[in-house]
Amino acid sequence: MKAVREVSLTLNAAHLFVYFVPEAPEEAAELGVTENGPAYFAFRSAPMGAVPWQVTLAAFYNFSPRSVRAMAGVWDAATPQEWQAARFTAVGRALRRVDVRLTAGQIAEARSLIDPVVARADYAGKTMAAANASVPLPADPLVALWQRITVLREWRGDAHVTVLAAHGLGPCDCNVLQTATGHFPEAIARATRLWDDEEVAAARTRLVARGWLDADGAATEDGVAARERIEAETDGHCAALWTPIGDAGVRRLTSLVMPIHDAFTAAGTYPFRVETGDRRSAGPGAAG
Repeated sequence: MKAVREVSLTLNAAHLFVYFVPEAPEEAAELGVTENGPAYFAFRSAPMGAVPWQVTLAAFYNFSPRSVRAMAGVWDAATPQEWQAARFTAVGRALRRVDVRLTAGQIAEARSLIDPVVARADYAGKTMAAANASVPLPADPLVALWQRITVLREWRGDAHVTVLAAHGLGPCDCNVLQTATGHFPEAIARATRLWDDEEVAAARTRLVARGWLDADGAATEDGVAARERIEAETDGHCAALWTPIGDAGVRRLTSLVMPIHDAFTAAGTYPFRVETGDRRSAGPGAAG
C-alpha cells in the first residue's frame, strides 16, 4: 500500500501547479474571465461539459455553494472545449517557463506506464476521472502526459469523496479537519472554499462531538488517527487501479514524473508545502 500512497502523492504534486501559475489566469482573461474563482471552476470542470454550477459543486465536494455559484456565466464566455484548450495552453506555457527536464524517451516511458492504468481503470462513480479520461489529448507530449496524470489524480479524488461520504464527513467538516491536522493552510481553505464563520463553527462543533477536535478546535489524537484512516481507506480503493503495472511500475512512474514537481518547486510556485511520495516539500507553511 505504501507504493499506492507514494504514487498518489506524487501525481497530485505533478498536477498541482496549474492552480498556482500565472499562465492560468492569463489564459482565462483571454476568454473574458478575470476573476480567479470562476476561472478555476471553469478550467477544472470543463471536461464535464457545460454543466450547471450545482453539478460542479457535487463533483468537487468540499467547496461551499457560494464559492461555486460564482462560476455562473463561464459557459457564456467560452465553451468547455475552449476552456480546456486554454488550460492546455496555460499548462504548456508553464512547463516551458520552468524548464521541466523530461526527455522524449522519459515521457514515452511514463506514458507506457500510465496509459494502461487509465485504459483499464473502473470509472463507475468516478465523475471527474471519467470526464478527464474522455478529453482528447493535446499534441504536445509533455502536456498530454500531464493530462494523463490529471485523470489519475482526479480518480483518487473521486474515491476520496466516496470515503468521506461513507464516514459522514461533510464538505465543510472535511475542510476543518484537514486544516486542523495541518494538511492545508486554513487561510487558503477559507479564501477558496468560502465557508463562512457560522458554517465553520458548526463543523467544529460536530467534530468536537466526534472527539476529533478539542474545545479549542485543535485536532485530537483520535482526529489525527481518523484522518489517516480515511486516507488509508482511499488508498485501499486505489490499490486495484495500479494492478496493470505492479509495484515496480508504480515506483518507476513515481520517479519519472517527479521532475515536474521539482521544477515548479524550484520556481517558487507554491505558497505551502506540497507532500510528495518521498516526503519532500515545497515552500513555507503547512503540508499540502
